[in-house]
Amino acid sequence: IDKSVIASLPALKVIATRSTGFDHIDVEEAKERGIEVLNVPSYGENTVAEHAFALILTLSRNIHKAYLRTKKNNFTIEGLKGFDLHGKTMGVVGAGKIGSHVIRIARGFGMNVISYDPFPNELMAETLDFEYVALKKLLRESDIISLHVPLIPATKHIINKKNIGLIKKGALFINTARGGLVDTAALIKGLESGRLRGVGLDVLEEEELLIEEKHMLRRGGKNERELKAIVRDHALLKMDNVVYTPHIAFYSQEAVERITETTIDNILAFAKGKPINQCKM
Repeated sequence: IDKSVIASLPALKVIATRSTGFDHIDVEEAKERGIEVLNVPSYGENTVAEHAFALILTLSRNIHKAYLRTKKNNFTIEGLKGFDLHGKTMGVVGAGKIGSHVIRIARGFGMNVISYDPFPNELMAETLDFEYVALKKLLRESDIISLHVPLIPATKHIINKKNIGLIKKGALFINTARGGLVDTAALIKGLESGRLRGVGLDVLEEEELLIEEKHMLRRGGKNERELKAIVRDHALLKMDNVVYTPHIAFYSQEAVERITETTIDNILAFAKGKPINQCKM
């Protein structure tokens, strides 16, 4: 919902997004036109955290490779040796609502946990028994890194070509937050160099281009940047140590019900002149 879309809707009064993130909406333009932007601030903290661990376990125990092998009636175990999570160090980037659930699950597996967050909560760190560290230290020491921050200008490409080389050799990397947090070219570099053992993704940078790819090819006229993004995404997803799900980390029955209920509440509250869950930059 960018400036051009908003401009084409002169009677628009409210945008109710069925998500926590609102980076797909030009909030500043909406504000200038007196349009409220409402979101669902809380619906899937445990849901997304559980999905992050589904990706972690798939990679740590080579479940994806084993599944494809057995589908071909091949029951050999060569090349399928995994590793225990117990005793490993989990690095959580963003210890907010979702990140804190990831920390709880990691502690349940007997993992050591460190976290990078610009707004540390020392009481939570003491309660959940983890330590706040600088981002560089987290990258160097974590056996598994999981991203749980919003996509804002300050976090775009928080993982990039400059710091991908800091990551502990053989680490797993998980992103269930936003694709734009990671420079895809840097991620490919990390995998090709062996710096990363495996990557689990529920989001991709410019993932909407993959969804629209067939239509784009029919229409033509795509610019060089978009075509390069499609090529990079395809190259990444073809790697056998990359597990990708199509943006479904939030997609459980319970989470969808919470999203629906909150969205309805948002619209009804706005209609009564008492808006709730307003998005602010």
